[in-house]
Amino acid sequence: MHAADRHFFSRLASANAGFSSRLPATLERLAGLGAQLEPAQPAATAAELQAMLHTVAGSAVTFGYRSLGQRARALEQRLRVLTTFDAVAASEWAAWVGELHLFVEAARRDPRSMA
Repeated sequence: MHAADRHFFSRLASANAGFSSRLPATLERLAGLGAQLEPAQPAATAAELQAMLHTVAGSAVTFGYRSLGQRARALEQRLRVLTTFDAVAASEWAAWVGELHLFVEAARRDPRSMA
């Protein structure tokens, strides 16, 4: 293997290990933000949740966590839809937070398969 290839794969493995090691803290932050989401004023919390889910979605797929990435992307997209409306029923926010909770719990159990 060429030295440049070894360096690339070494850096990729390091980045993958970094993603894996940060994932528990990321999941905790997502859960905490979900718990803080106020349906009457969701803007700031929703923006941070959306940014985090976007990052998780892209990174997860890159590092072999395909199901995690797909579910993060779906949550991000639904959140984007909810935030486009001037008024969203509290029950809709509660349903989304429930989905986020299920996502976090599944990722804690097995982030690669999300079973």
